[in-house]
Parts: sequence; structure tokens; C-alpha cells
Amino acid sequence: MDTKELEKFCPWARRELIDAVDLRCRLFALDPDGLAANPADSDVVAGHVLSPQEKAQRAKLAERIGAHGYDAFCQEMAYTWFNRFAAIRFMEVHGYLPSYVRMFSNSEDGSFRPDSISCAADLDLPGLDKTEILNLLVKGDDEGVFRRVIVAQCNELAECLPEVFGQVDDADALTLPDGLLNSSEHSVLYHMVEDIPEEVWDDVEVLGWMYQFYNAELKDAFFKSKRKAAATDIAPATQLFTPEWIVRYMVENSLGRLWMLNHPESHLRDRMEYYIEPDTEHEDFIRVESPEDITLCDPACGSGHILSYAFELLYAIYEECGYIAREIPELILTKNLSGYEVDPRAAQIASLVLALRAREHDRRFFTRDVRADVRVLESVPLEEGETGLPKKLAEELSHLGEIGSLLAPTDEDIDAIRAELASRAGDLFAAATKDGLEGALEACEALRRRFDVVVANPPYMGSSSFNPFMSGWVKKNYPDVKSDLCTCFIERVLNICKPSCFSGLATSNSWMFLSSFEKLRNKLIDDATIETLVQLSVHGFHGIAAQVCTFVLRNSVTPGFKGSYIRLNDFDHHSLQEPKTLEAIKNPTCGWFYRRDASTFHQIPGSPIAYWASDGLMDAFRAGTNLKELVKMPYGFKTGDNDSFLRLWWEISHTDSYFDCSNFEESKNSAKKWFAYNKGGQFRRWYGNNEYVLLFEKGGERVIGGAKKDNRNAADYAHDLLFKPTVTWSRISSGKLAMRSYQHGSINDMTGPGFFADEKTLCLLQALCNSKIIELVSAAMSPTLDFQPGQVGAYPVLATDEWASEITEYVMQNRFVSKLDWDSLETSWDFKRSPLL
Repeated sequence: MDTKELEKFCPWARRELIDAVDLRCRLFALDPDGLAANPADSDVVAGHVLSPQEKAQRAKLAERIGAHGYDAFCQEMAYTWFNRFAAIRFMEVHGYLPSYVRMFSNSEDGSFRPDSISCAADLDLPGLDKTEILNLLVKGDDEGVFRRVIVAQCNELAECLPEVFGQVDDADALTLPDGLLNSSEHSVLYHMVEDIPEEVWDDVEVLGWMYQFYNAELKDAFFKSKRKAAATDIAPATQLFTPEWIVRYMVENSLGRLWMLNHPESHLRDRMEYYIEPDTEHEDFIRVESPEDITLCDPACGSGHILSYAFELLYAIYEECGYIAREIPELILTKNLSGYEVDPRAAQIASLVLALRAREHDRRFFTRDVRADVRVLESVPLEEGETGLPKKLAEELSHLGEIGSLLAPTDEDIDAIRAELASRAGDLFAAATKDGLEGALEACEALRRRFDVVVANPPYMGSSSFNPFMSGWVKKNYPDVKSDLCTCFIERVLNICKPSCFSGLATSNSWMFLSSFEKLRNKLIDDATIETLVQLSVHGFHGIAAQVCTFVLRNSVTPGFKGSYIRLNDFDHHSLQEPKTLEAIKNPTCGWFYRRDASTFHQIPGSPIAYWASDGLMDAFRAGTNLKELVKMPYGFKTGDNDSFLRLWWEISHTDSYFDCSNFEESKNSAKKWFAYNKGGQFRRWYGNNEYVLLFEKGGERVIGGAKKDNRNAADYAHDLLFKPTVTWSRISSGKLAMRSYQHGSINDMTGPGFFADEKTLCLLQALCNSKIIELVSAAMSPTLDFQPGQVGAYPVLATDEWASEITEYVMQNRFVSKLDWDSLETSWDFKRSPLL
């Protein structure tokens, strides 16, 4: 789908609609200044005497504004009208409106000349007063006609799609923007019809893209602010519309796989372009006879893209089994699909998408009173002591709109809520609390369910953005995966998924390699089976740079099973991800398709998911000695306050600098203040990147002592290694690992760590780490280009003295040439003159 016009239109429409709702509110003095001057029960506003109906409408809106806040109210109503407009536009293009009359456009040429105005006198819509319409038409008040037709159309659709349209009462109608028929630069409907080509509306996924782009500016503003995520930030900040090919890959290799294992004769395989045949026969899977028995859940469903494709695949399964076509949509929505979401607006779209999918296959679906099982997990505010619930449970329910389906309620939790409700029977003075508890009970019962298939593209948010509650709660409930919401969902999905069943996820690939996720990797390797995995390139998602993978797990272990892996690192553009995945599926000998038994990952320290590592490399890890056993390898110094203690060497007086210090005692006794500091830097091997100096006067008295006093967490370095000969590297790199030598006189930062040994060992290990062999090892150990000391320390070393002298000689030559090159630059403190002179 070409989304360029949507990407421009939706953020613009958001701003225009907020302004338009604000203007309508100001017209009735509902803005803060207006309400201050004209209270909710005023009879006259801005010189206009209100009718009893207008007065009641205004009072109702004033109450809602008081409850939510003026800005939030305007934003809510703007989005509500946006959703309604988009839904009506989609349905009129597809002929799904009950009247079959185009509301916003002309049926002959598609232009913004609404058929609904020319046909207004004949429209049979609930609440549409035909006498009033005729009078308005006689007066030539097309705008008045259009406003009443839109409200009536929304109310008709509210009967079958209440989640999106609701009932537009007179008070809501007051917020409907003015100038709906204008063809001006500010007319949202005009630009929705004229600027977005009708072919963009061909597929229902357009609604999901519109939701994402509508929130794009909110997302950008949140990340630019660097603030901690409030409850209202989580949805827009984490929303990422899943590309269709990834949705198909996940659903076909989970739901499709379950059906194919049970029905190998099925022709479903013919329509599953992204399905990867298992390497061996499965024995451990649940038996499914009827499609009615399958349950599928998306625990973070967003705007419903995954549920939408699952609907299509389930429809094909039902159809193959001989079900009557018009009965299938209702069966799918009532028996098969469930979705959980914390954002009510996203859930509205998900419900709408599924209803429109159903309408596509059943012309009378809107008359059948069938609702999709899309549940909004909303917070239930409970003041401390307000209920007899356990404190932990009450706090979790009060933040349910933040933690969502990560909440894993126990049977005891459900029993506690039921007991609390029973104790309040007949209590008329706590109706709101009782309603909240009933909603909490329904949510907890839903979250206790387990499913045959779980598929999700969960929210991505690093722990640095967590608010205090979320941070503490995640650390306590998901201690092994606490650094990102998406990795928390990996663990949660395994609990939601039934044993021997399938789950598909799209997440950051950090869990595959980083040491902080080693326990999660061990759990996935030892207690589950990685069926298939696709590792995207850095720019695999359009518009963002991220390390992302999508994979399918089976919630049981088959010893010796070889999963299928596709590595797209060499195809670093979003447009290449899908075709290269399809090519690999069709041609497993392509060079980026791999089969690997996940248990072999344990042969590498830390068990990284290094599926592309050769058997020879695996053997090296088994036979070799860890590098860290041959050297001393501290993690690296951390000042805790770089602005105060670090400078570039040319920023300070040369007389205060000391680049050749031999040991810690010498630094304490010298009168120097600034000492050489290894802080990583650009890709450079053998020698160089000597740019920074550290304020280490009197043995670092200020940087170490002050950091401890102010709790800045400066690392207390091993004093006996300070200023000793070292081999250092840049921990974060945009390319390969690059080892550099520093003979003596420096301190290693945590971003420029190093190892220490005798000169012979340093030479040999520097040669090894700068070799092609270690390039392969580091690709397996540190594919995220974060070369942590723990990972480097686990590199295998097969020691031999056979070539030691020759290697040492080559290393010394390389260091000498690299130093000459570095010193030819004015950024070297040993610079003498330009080589051009």
C-alpha cells in the first residue's frame, strides 16, 4: 500500500480537527475562559439566549470537560470525528453503507460533491427529520443538510458498530466541525476525498495506517521530551503498524502451521506464501478437528492488523471444511479471535476492522448483532483502603491501562475480586466502585485464558522511559526481561499460549544477543522450540532504524529439531525485506537461509541465537580457552559526570597534561591534573583515537571520591592496572571490532574498555582480535555492534607458539605504521608537522 498521502493527511487532519472542535466549543463559551465567565447553567452566552435544548446540551458538555480537562476533551472529540469520517469513507467506497448512498463523494466521478445532499430528501436514516431537511434544501442551506445527514448516518451505524460510532446525541453534535462542505485548505472531508486516491481505500488496513499516522506527532513529541511515560503516553509512543508481510509470516507459521500439522492434506498451504515447511515431522502438537476449536489471541492488538489477517486465514479454513459462507464471519468472531488493548481508540479501529472483514463476506452482517472480542484493559482507580483487595492487586488494577495484558492474575486474585463484589451486594453508595470491580473481574478472567495461537507485535519501550510505577512493577514481575516492554511480552506470551501450541512475535532482536537476556534465551532454548525466525536489517522497518526480528515459537521442546532462520542483515532497506524473505523460503540454498538446532547455541558462552555460525566455529568454542582467562579484563572506568571530568586534550593546558604516566602512585605524586583516557572512537585498528583526557589529579581524588559522595556511580577501578600497557577497543561501533594498543599512561573508559597482560600476550591477542576469524566470532557474539567486555572475554582462543614470533613482528609493524598515520594528524598530541610539507 502506498501510504505517502496518508502520512501527510493524518497529522494535518488531527491538528485541523482539534482546532475545529475548539472553535465550536468557544462558540458556546465552553473553553476555560468562557466557562469562567459563563457558568454551565447560564441562560445567555455571548449575547445569545440559549434555548432549553441548547442549555441542556451545553451543560452536558461542560460536565464532560470538567471531568477530562478542556484540551483532552478537544483531542478526544477530534479523534472521534476522525474515526467516524474514515469509517464512513471506507464504507461508502466499498458500498457497505446500508443506504448505498455515498455520504462524502459523488458516485459518478468520486469528487467531493456528496450524493447524500442530492438524495437527502429520500434518505431513510434514524432521527433524520425529512420536513426539516426539505426546508433546509428550499433555503439552499446545504451545510445544514449535510450536518444533519452525517449525524443521522453515524447514529444508524452506531446500532451495528457502537465501538466506533456510539450514539451521537445533541451534545456531541455541537462539536461537529463547521464548514464541512468547504473546499478550503482547512476542510478535512474535502482533502480526505480529493487527496487520498480511492485505491488507497481498497484494503481495510488503511484504517490501521491512519491510526498510526494520526498519532505520529504525539509519538515524536514524547521521545523528544525524554520524559517518563505517563499512562496516556504509552499507546501513541509504542504504536507501530506491523507491515503486512510480517503479519502474514507470523500468522501463517503459527495458525497456519497448527492447521497443516493436523490436516496435512489441506490446500491451505497453497495460499500461505510465507509458510516455512518444518525440517522434520512434529509429534508434539495439539489435535484440532474443527476450525471452531481454534482460539487465537493478540494480547496487544492495536488497530487489529494481525487479527484481520487471522480472520482471512480462518475464513479459508472454514471454507475448505465446507461451512456455509454467510455463517463463517460470525463463527470466527465469536469462537476464534480475541484481542486485548490498553488504548480505547486503537481498540475501536480493531473492532471496526474485524466488522468490515465480516461484512466483506456477509452482506447482512451489520444486522446480526455480532461483536468482535476486542477488550479494552482500562485502569480501575481504587483508592487505598477503598476496598478489601490485597494491596498489590488493587495497585495493579489502578494501573491496568498501563500494564495491560502483562498482568497475569492468579486464581486467588479473581477469588478476591469476587469476594469483594459479594460483600458490596446492595451497597447503593458505592456504585462506581462496584462497576469498576465488575470490569476488573471481567478483565482478569479474560487474562487468565490460554490460547492455541498467540500472535503479537507488542509495544517497544525501553526501561529508561518507564514511569516510577511501571519501572518498579516490571522489575518485580519480569526481572529477567525488564529492560523493554517487548521482551516482557515474550515471557508473557509463553504463559498465555497453551502447551505444544504456537506463538508468533515481532520484537527487538536485543533478546537474541545481549547478556541481560541470557536467562530468557535459556528458557526459549530449553523449554520451547524456535520454529522459524527472520532477522531484519537495521532499516527493515520503514522510517525507523531498529534491530528487529520476527519469530514463531512452539511451547514445547522437540530434541534435535532444526528451526528455520532467515538473515536479512545484508539487505539493509525496508523494500528488500519482504522479497528476500520470499526468495529464501522458495530457495533455502540462497545463502541467507539456515537450519539450526537451538540447543547448539549453548555451545557459545551466553547462548546467543547465532544461527548462522558454522560447525567449525561451534567447535572452536568447545575446544578453545576463553580470552578472559588469559588476561585481566576490568569493565572500564565510569566518571559519573563526563562534563566535569573529561576534556579533549587540546582544550586544556599542555603543562597540566601527563600522557606517559607509568602507574597509580606516580599519578598521585605528580603535579599533573589531566591524564590520557581511552574512550573508544571511530573504527581504527592497531593505534590511535587518543583524544580524551581525564581529570585525575591526586590519584583521582575528586572523580572517585566526589562520585561516591554524590552517588554518581563512578567505577572504582583496579588501581594496579591504571596506566599499564593495554589493548583497547570501542565498545559501541558502527562496523567491526577494532583493537588498538596503548603502551602505557592511559585509563580505560567503560566505552573504551581493554585487557591487560604481558607484552607477548597483548600482541598475540591483538592480532587475533583484529583478524577475519574474530570478525566471524564477534558477529555471533555481538551482532548488535555493542562489543561488551563480557562478550569479548568469551572469545575462544586456540593457543599455539608455532607462529608467535612472526605474529608479534607483524603486530609491531602494524602498530608503528598506524601510529605514524595517527601522528600525521593535528588531532594527535605527538603531531610534529604535516606530511605534505
